[in-house]
Amino acid sequence: MNRQMKTDYKIILASGSPRRKQLLEQIGFEFLVCPSDSEETITSSGPDEVCMELSRQKALDVASGIKAYNETHSDIASDQDLIIIGADTIVAADGEILGKPTDEEDAKRMLLRLSGRKHSVFTGVSFVFMSSDGRVGEYGFYEETKVKVYPIDEDEIDSYIKSGEPMDKAGAYGIQGSFAKYIEAIEGDYYNVVGLPIGRLYQELKRLLED
Repeated sequence: MNRQMKTDYKIILASGSPRRKQLLEQIGFEFLVCPSDSEETITSSGPDEVCMELSRQKALDVASGIKAYNETHSDIASDQDLIIIGADTIVAADGEILGKPTDEEDAKRMLLRLSGRKHSVFTGVSFVFMSSDGRVGEYGFYEETKVKVYPIDEDEIDSYIKSGEPMDKAGAYGIQGSFAKYIEAIEGDYYNVVGLPIGRLYQELKRLLED
């Protein structure tokens, strides 16, 4: 995978997020991208539980697809062990989960809610391990980062929404984009807010593979 952690596993990222792809590439991972297209089903209520539930669903959906493919294409199926990484990021403000905005009005509602206040960003990460002999294992964790936003006036919010940047992001903002000028403080992992806590991800995976 890289010079610090040797493994014979093939890694698959169960996400089409370009930000997560860039973060994994940043730390030297070699992997394939295979986004999950399953419909999200939420049975949990707390933001930590929700992000874990959704990340697990994504990883298991991709794992299920790979297993079905291997069973029907045994002549060309790979005999390499696999690690499927699922991830889901949500923003929570005063207990309300703020997902991706449904439209510009929803984006404005979210940004007004975050203006001048502190909120939390949760990313759930799930690993599904698939061995060449058919065994499957799972492991997951979540990371929380607290973010304080400067007060933002409505004209600034409207201008930001017109840029199109917030429309595909949880909480209607991207910390790595132009919204950075409104970030007052961060408590925790910056990369977690971008979409993947890559430091902890590496350490957790390293520990699991060494056990």
